[in-house]
Amino acid sequence: MSIEKSHQRSIAYGLGENDKPDFSPLGGSDLSLLVEQNRSLHAHALPVMETLYEQIINTHNMVILTDVNGLIIHTLGDDDFLEKADRVALKPGVIWSEQSKGTNAIGTSIVEQAPTMIHADEHYLRANHFLTCSAAPIFDYRGNVIGVLDVTGDQRSFHKHTMALVRMSAQMIENQLFSSAFQDGFLLHFNTRPEFIGTLMEGIASFAPNGRFLSANRSALFQLGLPLSALHSHTFSSLFGLPVSALFDHYRTAAPDLLNLCLHNGVRVYGRAQLRLSHSVFQHSSSVESQPDNPPQQGSQQQSIQATRRLSGLRYLNTGDPQIAAVIEKVTKVLGRDIPILVMGETGTGKELLAQAIHNDSPRSKGPFIAVNCASIPETLIESELFGYEDGAFTGARKKGSIGKILQANGGTLFLDEIGDMPLSLQARLLRVLQERMVTPLGSAKSIPVNVELICATNRNLREQIAKGEFREDLYYRLNGLVVKLPPIRERTDLETVINKVLALESNTVAYSVAPDIMQLFKQHNWPGNFRQLTNLLRTAIVMADDCHEIRAEHLPDDFFEDVESTQNRVSNENTNRFVASGTNLEEMEISVIQKSLETHSGNVSATARALGVSRNTIYRKIAVPK
Repeated sequence: MSIEKSHQRSIAYGLGENDKPDFSPLGGSDLSLLVEQNRSLHAHALPVMETLYEQIINTHNMVILTDVNGLIIHTLGDDDFLEKADRVALKPGVIWSEQSKGTNAIGTSIVEQAPTMIHADEHYLRANHFLTCSAAPIFDYRGNVIGVLDVTGDQRSFHKHTMALVRMSAQMIENQLFSSAFQDGFLLHFNTRPEFIGTLMEGIASFAPNGRFLSANRSALFQLGLPLSALHSHTFSSLFGLPVSALFDHYRTAAPDLLNLCLHNGVRVYGRAQLRLSHSVFQHSSSVESQPDNPPQQGSQQQSIQATRRLSGLRYLNTGDPQIAAVIEKVTKVLGRDIPILVMGETGTGKELLAQAIHNDSPRSKGPFIAVNCASIPETLIESELFGYEDGAFTGARKKGSIGKILQANGGTLFLDEIGDMPLSLQARLLRVLQERMVTPLGSAKSIPVNVELICATNRNLREQIAKGEFREDLYYRLNGLVVKLPPIRERTDLETVINKVLALESNTVAYSVAPDIMQLFKQHNWPGNFRQLTNLLRTAIVMADDCHEIRAEHLPDDFFEDVESTQNRVSNENTNRFVASGTNLEEMEISVIQKSLETHSGNVSATARALGVSRNTIYRKIAVPK
């Protein structure tokens, strides 16, 4: 890049070298609108910015995120340098395009669409000569610039490695944006070296469910050796030499290995697929559950890979019920904001499914998702399971110790299910971890930093537990960032859609439907076990139906009909009791029905008697009607 050319552009914009910086930032509401318009960019960039800032802290620098026009969205920086930055309007709401500030790393990188470093007097405006700036544009999956990541500091603190850190961080943001952009189809993560899968070196290509090419990140474009425009005429099979059907078959095995693929140019690569097929995702990432004693190593492919079938994101949970839509709208607003989420609801209402979807849509989606059921782990073991332990911390402890669930979730999401069942003694330790973001394993004097997104769930009334002294009030308010409640199935209006989705998920490629009379029965049932009961019932029905693709009464277990009958009897009894409790008796009900029928038939007693199936004398006896 030529600094001289940028200076010439600055002159053409009508700027003078001695011009004073423009101090006209956006107002609070306009700035909020700007952040909202760039919500996805902001959400995915924020954790990367925090990590980048940790690497340059106390070096008289700041980290800056702008939109495609160079308008600053967010900043992080050392207090002493932020004061200097204010003098030249380096703050949210101020535009740093070349047109506005002349030659500068942010504006010039947008024009050049390339990483740019502007040092000291290379800046066009003399007021900015005390700065050194390294910026990298952020591209979306279409190859368009959507923002800029920049590190700006005092020119005396210049370091040659800063530009490399900024470029790597921008690529991390791009990869996260790329992965979140495709929710129907599949992603392929690949590289010639298996240890590079899961790192910045991996290529990521996206495909439609039928294998049609959609897009690729910059590393994938480099490895494939073709421009994005040329790749649109390709398919998964033409690029990687494997039919899509064979890919799906590979991931139906219990623990699929890495794919061994051949590129169109003959180069061999290793791959890992992430399938997002309308109803479900086959997520094939390293499973920390399978290696509880070893922390995940960045840049290495762990040996055990577990195929997990799950819904891919929040929009796939939105099946038409207004209560669910309201929940999804709320949690979407706090994604990536470091706000803990507490999910309330009966057992089996899909609390873990919601937690997994929140994780998948969050900026931490590439990190681990670790679920812990606080009610299923014995009280004597839950402390070591959560916090980990050192070698020899207690009798029966594994050699080399255990990392613990909280540290396994580092960089990702920790889901604590049935948090209301956590022993009171451990609640204080959990609170300390959440406040200090440090974990001390059992038997260790060393505290380890941890960074997790926390989602908790319970079917208990935590306020009642607080009143009974069974749950800590201070922990409750630490968890109580956003509280949402999942309705039970019996209160949902989208049961038929849900049933069809479960059938599609459980039956693989075979299409099943439910007979109308059985669907009506499903809608009338109380479903005390919610999704667990519904899923198990449909799974059994699919097996029983076999070649018959319509689920009928003979395919359902006998105890289901017993449950339905029991529920209907209970509802009938409750309705009868309600009439009695309200002082209503059968005599009054009969008179009311007769009067309404007489009104309908204009006082004609014969017509009313025929309509009600009674004699004329019965009507005269029950109500005073002129003969």
